[in-house]
Parts: sequence; C-alpha cells; structure tokens
Amino acid sequence: MTDKELEELLRKSEQNATYPEVKFDEFTVPTPEEWVAACNELLKGKPFDKMMYTKNYEGITFDPIYTLRKWKDILPTDDYPGMGDFLRGSTVNGYVHEPWGIAQACDLTEPKENNELLKFEISKGSTVYHVRVDNATLAGVDVKDAATPGDKGVSLTTVEDMHTLLEGLDLEKLPYMLYTGEGSARLLAMTVAALKAAGKKIEKLHGIIGADPIGELVKNGKTAESLDALYDQMAAVIKWAAKNAPGLRTILVRSTVFSLGGAESVQEVAYTYAVAVEYVRQMLKRGLGIHEISQAIAFEFNQGANFFMEIAKLRAARQIWANIMKEFGAEEADRASFVHGRPATFTKTVIDPYVNMLRNCTQSFSSVVGGVNTYENEPFDELIRKGDTFSRRIARNIHIMLQEEFGMLAPIDPAGGSWAVEALTKQITEKIWAKFQEVEAAGGIMGALKDGSIQKAIAEVLASRLKNLELRKDRAVGVNMYPNMTEEPLDPRPENTEEVKKILAAAVEKYVADIDAKEAEAKLAAVKAAAADALVDAEIEAFAAGATIGQVAKAACKAEGDVTVETIAEHHWTEKFEALRRDTEAFVAKTGKNVEVFLANMGPIPQHKARADFSTSFLQVGEFNVHLNNGFQDDEGKPGSRWEKAAAALKAGIDEAGTPYDCAVICSTDATYPEDVPAIAPLLKAANPTMKLFLAGAPAKDMKQTYLDAGVDDFISVSANCFDILKDLQKRKGMIE
Repeated sequence: MTDKELEELLRKSEQNATYPEVKFDEFTVPTPEEWVAACNELLKGKPFDKMMYTKNYEGITFDPIYTLRKWKDILPTDDYPGMGDFLRGSTVNGYVHEPWGIAQACDLTEPKENNELLKFEISKGSTVYHVRVDNATLAGVDVKDAATPGDKGVSLTTVEDMHTLLEGLDLEKLPYMLYTGEGSARLLAMTVAALKAAGKKIEKLHGIIGADPIGELVKNGKTAESLDALYDQMAAVIKWAAKNAPGLRTILVRSTVFSLGGAESVQEVAYTYAVAVEYVRQMLKRGLGIHEISQAIAFEFNQGANFFMEIAKLRAARQIWANIMKEFGAEEADRASFVHGRPATFTKTVIDPYVNMLRNCTQSFSSVVGGVNTYENEPFDELIRKGDTFSRRIARNIHIMLQEEFGMLAPIDPAGGSWAVEALTKQITEKIWAKFQEVEAAGGIMGALKDGSIQKAIAEVLASRLKNLELRKDRAVGVNMYPNMTEEPLDPRPENTEEVKKILAAAVEKYVADIDAKEAEAKLAAVKAAAADALVDAEIEAFAAGATIGQVAKAACKAEGDVTVETIAEHHWTEKFEALRRDTEAFVAKTGKNVEVFLANMGPIPQHKARADFSTSFLQVGEFNVHLNNGFQDDEGKPGSRWEKAAAALKAGIDEAGTPYDCAVICSTDATYPEDVPAIAPLLKAANPTMKLFLAGAPAKDMKQTYLDAGVDDFISVSANCFDILKDLQKRKGMIE
C-alpha cells in the first residue's frame, strides 16, 4: 500500500471509527492511593512528595504515576501520522517505507581524504552524504588566508576542491547535506559548478544546502553581510532551487547555538521557531509563496539527555510548526516539518569520554522515537578531536542497530498513546507556545536578541545547570560522580595546521596559475553587478572560470553587516569540573605533588564503609590522592584507642619522610559521631594543625555546632558543593591562586 492509499484509508476510517471497550475483568485495578502506599513501603519513611516528583529545567514536573484516568482526554485517538497537525509523525508510514537518513558528518580537512571518508561511510551504512566544512570556508576565506584551515571540517577554496570532494558520489541516488553558514549561495554555486563540470544532472540534486544567518549572528555577534542582503540572497536561492533542483532545501534553521549556550528544550524550540518565522516573513516580503518557503526550510534540533522529554519535544515541535504554517496560509502538506537531529554536544564530556557512547545511544533512541527525518550521531570523542575509524564506527552502528536489530523501522509513532509521553507532549507544547509568544511580544527574534532577553534567559538556565553539577544534583558519570582514576586521556591528535595550509595553498596556487585570469575577473565583475535573482548563476560561472571562494565572497558582498547582538557562547556542561581536573594534573606534572587525603575511618568496615566510599569518590573528582584503610578500632580493654591510632597514623604522614596530609575525613555513622567526633577531632587537629578536617555526612542540627567547636571545618555530604570544596583544597595546596 502506498503512502497516499494509506492516507486515504485513514481519513475514511476516521469518519467511521468506533473503538470496542476493552475490559480487564480478571485484574483488580489498583487505585492511585494503593500505588502510593506501595511506594511508601519501599521508601522506608522518606517523603513521597519530595522523592518521587522531579522538576526539570523546562519547569515541568514528572509525576511518579501516570494513569489513563487522569490523561485519557488528551490521547490522540483521532489523529494519524502524516496529516493534521503532524503530532504523530511527518509521514503516514513513519519509517516503514523510508527509514530516517543516516547522516554521519564527514569533516576531514583535505578534500580528497574527505571524499574517501564519504564513500566509506556510505559503504558501511550511512544513507546521506553529509559534508562539514571548516570555519574559513563558511566565512568565504581562501585557505592561504585561513587562520586554522580544517578546524571544523573540510577546506574548500576552488571548484577543483569541490570536484575532488564530490568525485564518485551518487548525488542522484542519495541526499546531500551541507550547512553553509550565513548564506547558501556561495557553496551552492560551488557545488553546482563542480557537478556541471563533471556532467552531472543538477535537477536530481536533493537534500539540504542550507543557511542560517540569524544563527550565525547569535554565534558571532554580527554577520559579514547585512541581514537584508542575506535575506535577498536567501530568497534568490529558494527561487533558483525551485527551478533547477526542486528536491533541495536551502534554509537550515539550527538550534545548535541555543543548545550549546545551555538552553533547555522549551527555549531551544521556541527560539528556533522564532528564527524560522522571521525567515518566513522576510521571504513573503520578497514575493515568495508559502509553498515555496515551506519546501525550502529544514530544522536541526539537538537532543538532550532527558529521554522522555526529548521525545515529547520533537512531537510538540511538529505540532507547533504545523499550526504556525497554518496561520501563514499553508496547505496541509506544507505544514509538515523536516527535522534533522543530532546529539547535544552540550551534554558530552572530555573526561571519561567513553561514557559519551551511552549518552549518544539514549539521545539517538529518543530522536528516532520522536520521529526525526535524518540524524547524525557524533563520535564519542567529538570534544577532543575529529573522529577516527573506531569512534565513527561506534556512532554509525547505533543507527544500524536501531534500524536492523531493535526493529525501530516498524512502529509508527511508537510513543503514541503513552500516558506519560502524551502528558509531557501536551505540557511542553503549551510551554513552547507561551515562550514563542514572549519572543513575538518582544518584537520577534531580532527584538528579543537586541534587547538581550534571550541571551539572559539562556544564561540563567546555564548557571542553574552548572550549579546543579557543583551540588551533584545533576550527575555526569565519570566527571562529578564516579571518577575513573585509571583513565588515560585520549590523544587529541592535533593537525599540523601550518603544514596542511602549505599543502592546500600550494594546490590552489597551482590551479589558479592554470586558469584564464581575464575570464575569471570578468565573471567576478558579473557577480559584483548581479541582481539578487541572478546571483547564484553568476557565482556558478565565476567558480567555473576559476575564481576562489574568497574572491567570490568579496565580489558578492553587497553591504557589510550592520547589526550586532550579544553572542551566546558555546559551553558543555562539565567544563568547570574538567578545568579543575586539568589544574590538578598540571600541578602534579610540574611538582610531583597532589592533595593528599587521610580517611579517619572509625570502627569496623561495615560501620564506616558507606561514608568512606562516598568521601573517596567525592574527593577523587578533583583527581586527589585518597589514602584508604580498613578502619581504626579499640584494642580489647583500652577504650578510646581508635582515636589515638587514627591521630598517630595521620601524624606519620603519607610516606617514610613524614610528608603531611592536606586534609582528613572522619567517616562513621550518625549513631557513633556524638562520641567519636568530639574526641577525635582535637587529636587530628593537634596531629596536623594546618590541614582541613571534614566530617562525612550532613550533621544533625543539634550536633553541628558541637562538631565545629571540636575542630571540624566542613562536611562532605550529598548536599555539599563538591566543586567549591575541591577548588578550596586546590588553593590551599597552591595549585591555583
């Protein structure tokens, strides 16, 4: 059955649908009160309301129990995928007839090696030719003038470079994806010039060669060309593609700049759609129809770590965009959104990067359940270096396992009907819409960016995320929790930028020496004089004549950027802890010394182990040396000797030379602390007056002052600020100022 036939059948069945009542008479349906009672029994006295409800950064509280009784009215019993508001999917058949595109980004510096990587990716399971170019290419800078060629992707200066990159690729069969920065004309023209020179059919070119000028504005603070000139270019490119390559989308509205700033999901979608709406309005002003505009737009969303929320986010996003396009007068088919997904770089770590494989796996899974059209799964080492054969294979194989082993091509809207996901979808939809309206009320995306309200709102969420990591309310495995003390850092494999630059620049120089300079100058003059609607064809001819990307960029610039906004800086959530670890490593490498920690474990192992283990993990987050022992106990007939033994061990130091410890932690139980702490704390302080003394665990309110008076300086507990404590120990050691 074709998609069209299925759609007609579903529409017909919608008018005559009756659902039989399903009874579960053989089961006794538990009441919510019974569920709560069962939970309370397991919680063993801990407060249900505090332990079982979780509020996230979006301001949505996860319920511990979702029931049909509460949420039945919102279930989409008369909605179908591929129609209506597209809540349940952008296509009628989900992934049954067309799996999501496996769009692994290829970013090697030299065009030839990146061409080989593109072919290799396809041979191993990728289904989209996804090219990532470096910052110089995005900015229209020749390689000889580039500061760091190949920093983020392949370096392209001439049509010969593009020809080398695309040689042997079947762009008629598989889609092509290329993000082009603030304008798409230049790289589209270079692509087309190379394909024409190779005798390829341009009308078969499909996929995305897309720009996001506002995204670049927020990232860089300004654009090289004025926004009006970029909007003129955007309109011209849409018209050119509709005529010459109708399967090509030329606007790629990316949430990346917001996601990397630390935005939560509501902000991410609302601000991204505010950008898209600005593009729609600007294109309508330039005479394009809503059908042309809708077919030109694609979105890129970054999938975060909250599994169910990310599924709900994608379902909500489709629904909201459909309603936005409806208000612009789009027909139903033009209300569907095309979404490219990727794992959120913000959630990745440099320390213990192999855990990123797990993060990527859950984020890929939520993307597929949420219904992305294409997806790129970044290699686990993306924050450290460009991927290698191993990390690319692991990333790519997550797609293949989901498709071929986990059966994710079969279910259509797999989350549909889930009481929890449907509830979250409804809640996040309402919040995204409200946030979007806030931006509209501020004068649209440009008004909200100019007054700084968006930047401020994202900065507040970022600060909250970082604080929660410091307090370990949020857990980054391997970084602020469960550090791997045997970890060997990955080799970043830095490229020899100067050598690469020489090689690439020499190839460009050789190419330019063999062209007709007068012909190239004439074509560049034509680019400079071209009206917006003639720009793409003029640039195609200039590249074909041998002009470089820098020359074309200079000739095409109609007006320099005149709008500035506060940038949203790139972050990843564990960067502060990683910097802390680097400080420790640098000090150890320079001096051979570290923060040395003594555990004053009181009593037998069962008595002190839990808090000793917790304190060890807590302090090893800073990569400090924690010295373990099996506990200090009284000798028979000698009460209190455990305190003297602990003090003697502390005074002896960490080695035969008597090198002193930098801090000590008393570890035992709340029941024994009232006796142990007042007795042992003064002895430990006397044994090493300059060290810092901690007590493991949060003290009882009525005993806290007693412990402080005895000599305890601070407490290591689940509510302690791990980051601040570690930084203080580094300062005391002289690691940092």
